[in-house]
Amino acid sequence: MRNVVTALRFRIPIGSKKTIGVSPTQHSLQEDVAAILLGTSFVAFGTKLFADAHLVTGGIAGVALLLQHSGTFPFWVAFFAVNLPFYLLAWNRLGPAVALRTLLAVSLVSILAGAIHSWVEFSHLDTAFAAIAGGGLCGVGLLILFRHRTGLGGFNLLAWYLQDTIGIRAGYFQMILDLAVLAGAFLVLGAGEILLSVFGAVVLNLVLAMNHRSDRYVAMS
Repeated sequence: MRNVVTALRFRIPIGSKKTIGVSPTQHSLQEDVAAILLGTSFVAFGTKLFADAHLVTGGIAGVALLLQHSGTFPFWVAFFAVNLPFYLLAWNRLGPAVALRTLLAVSLVSILAGAIHSWVEFSHLDTAFAAIAGGGLCGVGLLILFRHRTGLGGFNLLAWYLQDTIGIRAGYFQMILDLAVLAGAFLVLGAGEILLSVFGAVVLNLVLAMNHRSDRYVAMS
């Protein structure tokens, strides 16, 4: 988790063994804008597939999907609202630039997720396909955002903050929160939907694990 934060702050790929002093060629403003628009679009469409197939995923997106499935709030409202406390953590721990990028990215995902329902409708959506495609799209979207020093807030910031302040291991705490989301899913989803939700989350993380590697690719910001 510390590597994720360091990658965002110092513009190096997650897992990189290079020193912080390395200064790769930076992305231009136009490239950052295009990447943030494209990355958030992929994430919004991925969550559309999860939502329409009655699936969830991990993190804050999973919480927002659970709130939608339970009939409490639509995803786009819940995703923005639940992320509100994490902007302060991003500001304090990663600096104003990253916090503002996070706010922009979360806002765009929320806006696009709200609008996409009027742009795309499925007459039939296979649940297994939705898990694979939704996880893949969200993973690619996050990958694009990470490479442009942008995130979507969420549990990882809280986990890192608690590790630094009271010594709770970030990885374990993140796992507990994701398990809590999954436990909540038992209240609104069937066993098959939960299993496919887990599969979709695995696909998402595989996309990041295979493509956000310093020994293969150099991420620039």
